[in-house]
Amino acid sequence: MTLRVLLADDQALVRTGFRLILEREPDLEVVGEAENGRQAVSLAKELRPDVTLMDIRMPLLDGLAATRALAGPEVTEPLRVLIVTTFDLDELVHEALVAGACGFILKDAGPRFLVEAVHAAANGESLASPSITTRLLAHFAALGRSARPADPALTQRELELAKAVARGQTNAEMARELMISLSTVKTHLTAIQRKVAARNRTEVAIWVWRSGLVR
Repeated sequence: MTLRVLLADDQALVRTGFRLILEREPDLEVVGEAENGRQAVSLAKELRPDVTLMDIRMPLLDGLAATRALAGPEVTEPLRVLIVTTFDLDELVHEALVAGACGFILKDAGPRFLVEAVHAAANGESLASPSITTRLLAHFAALGRSARPADPALTQRELELAKAVARGQTNAEMARELMISLSTVKTHLTAIQRKVAARNRTEVAIWVWRSGLVR
């Protein structure tokens, strides 16, 4: 199955580079390009891509507002938005995650990581550039110390899987590590999302970080 990708970045050179990388893959197709956040929202709603690569800083509407419009808590049919940033830790990255983004990568992360991140986002998983994961973990852990979320009464196995999600593990990795089937992993993840009121894996990870369960 071909995955359809929308590129949103105000730099034409960046969009061209991403297109060249992604369209070398037989199962990836770039279906549109947006040069500002307002155009990104319009095209994404029209084309309904499997994944939107969204820059943080764009004219007319920044990536944070565009992400919220496409994947925020009020959106009934949220799209998968993958944040792409130039900065090692843009101050808006964590806000974009809270706004509904399913992951984030750096523009210099490399072609293979970009492709893997798109596939992960399309599969409902998340992949983050390692160089900024640690500081994001620290950010959400600090928030958790001041306001710990309510305990949703996860089972021991659900707690193990929630922590694995926060560490960035894929379903396949969790299945191998815990010696359970992929379908069992998915069943547990569905239960976890319901209990912690999360719409996706990223929100599960944020809940874990804020709860201080991963350090």
